[in-house]
This record gives sequence, C-alpha cells and structure tokens, in this order.
Amino acid sequence: MAGYLIRRLGTALIVVLGIVLVTFLMLHIIAPSPALTILGAKATPAAIKSWNHEHGFDRSVYAQFGTYLSNLLHGNLGWSFKLNQPVTNLFLEKAPLSGFLSGASLIVAVAVALPLGIYQAVKRNSLGDVSATALAMIFYSMPTFLVALLLIQVFALSLGWVDANVPQDQSLSGALGQWWQLILPIVALATTAVASYSRYQRSASLDVLAQDYIKVARAKGLSDRLVYSRHLVRNASLPMITLIGLSLPVLIGGNILIEYAFNINGLGLLFVNSLSGDDYNVLLAYTLITAILTVVGNLVADICLTLSDPRIKLV
Repeated sequence: MAGYLIRRLGTALIVVLGIVLVTFLMLHIIAPSPALTILGAKATPAAIKSWNHEHGFDRSVYAQFGTYLSNLLHGNLGWSFKLNQPVTNLFLEKAPLSGFLSGASLIVAVAVALPLGIYQAVKRNSLGDVSATALAMIFYSMPTFLVALLLIQVFALSLGWVDANVPQDQSLSGALGQWWQLILPIVALATTAVASYSRYQRSASLDVLAQDYIKVARAKGLSDRLVYSRHLVRNASLPMITLIGLSLPVLIGGNILIEYAFNINGLGLLFVNSLSGDDYNVLLAYTLITAILTVVGNLVADICLTLSDPRIKLV
C-alpha cells in the first residue's frame, strides 16, 4: 500500500505540474500581459512598459513560471490585479460555498441514482425502466446550463415555488441563512449527475444479477428482498465508487455554469469574471485546484474500492 501511494503521489505531482505549465503557457500566448486590462485602453506604451517591469511581465515566460512555482511552494497563489487582493484570500472566502454546492449535489445525485439504477435493473424492460431510461438520456444529453435555465423558468418564473434570486452573501453561513434559495442550483447540478450515475448503476446491477452466486442464493430459497439486500446492492455499488471519483472535475466544471446562471458568489463565478478580465493568477489557481482535486479524487476512489472489495489489490 505504501509503495503504491508513493508512486501515485509522484505521478500526481507530475500531472499537476504539467497541467499548470500548459495553462500558464497558453494564457501568456493568448495575452502576454494584463497591463492593458489594468491600466485601460488609453494607457501609454511607457506606462505599460513600466507596469510590466514592476510586476515581472517583461521577463521570459519560463522565468515567470519559475517565480510562480516558487510562490506556490510558499503557499502563495499570487495577486489578483483585477480585484487588488491576494488570490489565496479570494479562494478561502469563496471556496466553502462552492464546495457546499458540489458536495450537496453529489449527495443528492448518489442518493437518487443508486436506488433508481437498482430498481431499473430489477424491473428491467418494465414501463418504469423504460421511462427512467428515456428521462436519463434526455437530461444526460442536456448541458448543465440549459437545465438551470429550464428550472428557473418552470419553478421560479412560471410556478413561483422558489425565488430565482440566490443569496448574494459570499460566506457559506450567510447563504445557508436562506437555504431554500439554493435548492434550484443544487437540483440543477444533481440532475445531470443522476442521469449519468443511474445508467452506470443499472448496468452494474444487471451484471451482478447475472452472476452465479445470485442464482445460488435464489436456489437456496432466499426471498428476493434478501437476495437484493445481501448480494446485489453492495456488489453493484462498487463501480459507483470509481465513477464518483472520476466525476469530481465534471462537478467542478458544472459549478462554473451554475454559479454564472444563478449569480452565486463562488469560485465558478470568480473564474468567469477572471477569464473576461485576464486575471492570470486567479485562472491559474482555479486550474491548479481543479487538477489537485481530480488527482486526489481518483486516488481516494482507488483506495476506497480496494477497501470495499478484498479481491482488488493495490500494486
């Protein structure tokens, strides 16, 4: 186990560094300096040159990348020139709300998809199975942003059940003070995840139902309830562990669209605003955090799968 973890962590470090390097180079190729964005379109060449020199943008790209890595080792994510404050402070302020949205939507998605997928497998080709499959394919093919707009139109504007205006408090505690206004964003994030998870769960459940130990359990006279609870649920749920780990970047990417659609003051909206304002360090920090969460999610999924299934060994 220890050797496996060391190898995985070493590989993860290389992957994260590669992602940060590629993103850093792409940003600087597209826009070598944010001087015009900060100083304005009427800034003189002398002012732009002075600003670039003051902030190190007149050096080579590789020298700038070396400085950025050095700052990262000291826990410094850089300075937001657009918002005029440290990027670390911005992320600490906005990350809890975004993390809550992703976590809550993941819990809702798993809680709905697991029993739904098992039900579809048990009732294969029934009206309920066909209907759930059709709905899953519809929502799976829809972008998260479109799902959000449809939910706003139906439940907020047409029916008036909820308010489309989400809390503008950037803190998690302040937003939870009006928790009912977070229902639509969470449902929008969870809907596409449910469509994906339920399809995988149905397929995994069908595979388990075809195994010999299910036939033996039924031949021994066990009721369907005991067969499903003792043999089907646990074994069919194992592939979902890996799927959840691989879905972390999808949820994080969905946060960008959902927070933009509902104007939620989280990391997703910060990323969109930084993208339009050439705020390099914020974009790099978001990419770095996403890469780390993706790698960690995959590693945790592998470990959890090994602990859940003794047949799997980490080598």
